[in-house]
Amino acid sequence: MMRGCTAILRRELAGYFVTPVAYIFIVIFLALTGVFTFELGGFFDAGQADLRSFFTFHPWLYVCLIPAVAMRLWAEERRGGTLELLSTLPVTRAGAVLGKFLAAWVFVGLALALTFPMWITVNFLGEPDNGAILTGYVGSLLMAGGFLSVGACVSAATRSQVIAFIVSVVVCLGFLLAGYPAVIDFFKGWAPASVVDAVASLSFLTRFDAMAKGVIDARDIVFFGSLIAVCLTLNGLLLDAGKGD
Repeated sequence: MMRGCTAILRRELAGYFVTPVAYIFIVIFLALTGVFTFELGGFFDAGQADLRSFFTFHPWLYVCLIPAVAMRLWAEERRGGTLELLSTLPVTRAGAVLGKFLAAWVFVGLALALTFPMWITVNFLGEPDNGAILTGYVGSLLMAGGFLSVGACVSAATRSQVIAFIVSVVVCLGFLLAGYPAVIDFFKGWAPASVVDAVASLSFLTRFDAMAKGVIDARDIVFFGSLIAVCLTLNGLLLDAGKGD
């Protein structure tokens, strides 16, 4: 079922660096993480050797930047008419979907890995809990995968990258804010407790916050893994149904 996945992954990953888009994304991501960590996050004012201020802003960076990566995954194929060509190659639909997703995930992971000077800095200034930092990176990567899977699913439903970007931002923001008190209070007014708990459990922010503090809960890993699996399945179904904008 996954025939051609590796070939698609290699092609897509190489394609990111053919144009300046990949380099622009990485530069913007690294610049914003630096500004948010040291300026808005008050890294030096805190007087504590950790990367809490670094991870705090990741969800908000991802909600805008990840859809920019995901919007081109399938919308560009539809717009350029290459989706039909892809179906004639010795590549299964599942292999193509997974290959494109993994290429985008590896690309975002590379951008995240390039923030290693943050880790060097905090170890130079003090003695941080590197286990907690590693957990924060794992959580950040999982959250990025969740955002990417949502963006890929939306991209498969339209041929417009602009529409894919806007809808992805809105949907990802919904996942991000699902655990906010204001959102929970809204549902508490009319929905049963089971619905309120279900909405709260969808919050990326709540689940990532625990990982950023160094706590790995199997339920959080299962959540992101299940979300990715569901979104990629919907991705394939949308492509098979031939839905456009």
